[in-house]
Amino acid sequence: MAIEVRPATVFEDVAAVVGPKRPDANVCWCLSYRIGAKANLQLRGPMRGDRVRELVGLDPPPGVLAYDGDEVVGWAAVHPRADTSFARNKRIPHLDDLPVWTVWCFRVRPGHRKRGIVRHLLTGAVAFARERGAPAIEGYPVDNRGEKVDLTMAYVGTRAVFEHAGFVKAADTTSVLAGFPRVLMRLDLR
Repeated sequence: MAIEVRPATVFEDVAAVVGPKRPDANVCWCLSYRIGAKANLQLRGPMRGDRVRELVGLDPPPGVLAYDGDEVVGWAAVHPRADTSFARNKRIPHLDDLPVWTVWCFRVRPGHRKRGIVRHLLTGAVAFARERGAPAIEGYPVDNRGEKVDLTMAYVGTRAVFEHAGFVKAADTTSVLAGFPRVLMRLDLR
């Protein structure tokens, strides 16, 4: 398996990983942390996909995609923290005033899981942020201490995956997901 991670600039590929099977469904589309709560609640059905289509056309695009050959197999949301709700989140501390980037959502398509795709995505997200001048990148994974994490809640990643990519625990948070505490993991890119 030769996984390549690229910027998410092809809407159809983003839709294949994070979009719904039915265009009228109200799935996240990885917008929850990207736009304000009010806008998130107002976007219904196809309007959610339309918003993602707009984001894919921006610079920087909304994340990165993993490909196995020509097939898209995974997604990671990565962007400047200032452009996300993490800029205002009271449960996730701010360590300093650096314009850090954040990586907060991983998604691997069924049939491709348990093959290390998330590790590739995280490595690709770091490279994406570094290429765009980020001084540091943060993530807020669960500290599951090796215990199994429910698949629907595993989207934030695990502490072990971030440590494997060179991130270090920089702070505790008051956020809990699926019964596990979330920690602030950070990697200096300077």
